[in-house]
Parts: sequence; C-alpha cells; structure tokens
Amino acid sequence: MESAFIDGLELLSVRPTSGSARPPLLFVHGAYAGAWCWSEHFLPYFAAQGWNAHALSLSGHGRSRGRERLDALSIADYVTDVAKVVGSLGEKPILIGHSMGGFVVQKYLETHEAPAAVLMCAVPPQGLAGPAVSMWLARPRLLVDLNRLLSGGRGAFETLREALFHEPLAPADLARYLRLSQPESHRAIWDMMLFSLPHTARVLAHLPCGREALFVMGAEYDQIIPPASVEMTARTYGVKATIISGLGHGLMLESGWQRAAQALADWLQRHDARVGGGQPAARGRDT
Repeated sequence: MESAFIDGLELLSVRPTSGSARPPLLFVHGAYAGAWCWSEHFLPYFAAQGWNAHALSLSGHGRSRGRERLDALSIADYVTDVAKVVGSLGEKPILIGHSMGGFVVQKYLETHEAPAAVLMCAVPPQGLAGPAVSMWLARPRLLVDLNRLLSGGRGAFETLREALFHEPLAPADLARYLRLSQPESHRAIWDMMLFSLPHTARVLAHLPCGREALFVMGAEYDQIIPPASVEMTARTYGVKATIISGLGHGLMLESGWQRAAQALADWLQRHDARVGGGQPAARGRDT
C-alpha cells in the first residue's frame, strides 16, 4: 500500500499488478474516521479486481493536516480537499463516499464533473435532520454517545459498536477501529443538518450519464443512516437503492464486508459495460 501527501492531505493507494484502462476509484470516508477505514479491505479488494484504488483523509482527519482547526472546517473545505486530490490523480476518478463522505461527494458534484459516483450509507440530500430524529426516537443513547465523540470524548464502547456494526467483530479489531475514530467538525455537522444542502439537479448535471452514473447503496441494519433514508436519497435522484442485507453502517469493516464490496464491484462492472470502458471485473466470492 502506498502512502502519499497531497498538499498535506493523506492519500492511501493500492494499485493493480498490471495496468488498468478503467478510471481510478477515490474513496471518501465519513465522520469520525479517515482513509484508514478503506485500507482494511476495500482498497486491496478493488485493486485485485483491476482498479487503481485510492482513499484520502479529509482535512483534520487521519494523518492529514488541519487537526488543530478541525471544528472550524466546513463541508466546503472537505469539497476543496477532494478537488485537490482529484487534480493530483491525472484522471478523473469514480467517487465513492460513505456517510458524511457521500454528502461531500454530492456537494463536490455541484461544481465538478466525475465519470460516476457512489453514495454509500450517505447523508441524504435533505440533510441529517431526518436521520437524527429517527435515531433519537429509536436509540437516544446512541445519539448521546455520538455527540460525546463529536466533542472529543469517548462514547460507551457497546453503544458505538451497535452504531457501526451488526455482525460480530473480533474484539481486537473493534478496539482498534474505535481507537482510530476521532471527533468531527461541529461546523460540518451543522452544514449537513441545514446550511449547505446539495442542489440535486446540479449533482446529476455533472455526471456524464446523469442518474445512470449514480449508485446508491445502504445497509439493512444501519442505525445512523437507516434504509429509509437511503431509499429517500435514491428516490430524490431517480434511481433504485441497493440495500446490503445483514450489515450495519460500517459496512466496509464488517466481517461480511465482501457482500458490500461485491455489490459495488458488480455495479462498477455494469457501468463499465454501459460506457464501453475497461475489462470485466473478476467476480469475488460472496460471504
């Protein structure tokens, strides 16, 4: 795995053993996380299937610069981060955003083109208010712990496990993931609640095939962005949502992560076929 810094932004990359005619993939993490969440499974998986796979840490996250001013960072700042990394790749990547990262991808597409985009358990274009209310009604303790993490504290271990995962996870892995988690910018959270919602028509206008270049996926047991919110995102963009059974919000780290990775790989292969690019992806084993 390669590690580089683009204007102070951490970029992790895994490349296929032979050259690829496909556009690169750029994975954008969600709140409280960093590029590390993609390096566990998804980057090597997609590189093995023939894609140049990259993941950035947004400003103030992972090993990127800006941790000292995290709380002042906005969604617009995160969009600027994505634009800087995209400009360094030499070719426009397919963007894959998880949770807050999916919101950042939508905002990026208001003003920038991409060959395709994937919204994975993404904050919907209507914002965080709906999911937050649903969480408060169903799991008030979870919302309290997430707010504590947002402010730099530590949430209850079991509550955060339930927030992120549905399948059993090795205790050592879970402890490591929670150690790597971090606070999030209050300003960015407020942007997603109300102050910087995406203009969906502009989003579709910057995808070359419009809604056919957009994939919306979620997880059956997601406690943070539940399937109803994922379905709302899909309806807003005029596409059909794919809900991965048996997984929670942190689907790229679940023990059954390959089910999510394979669904994404299948869609990428179909998209390749529609636009006539690349070679068919080898089918991975479903778990």
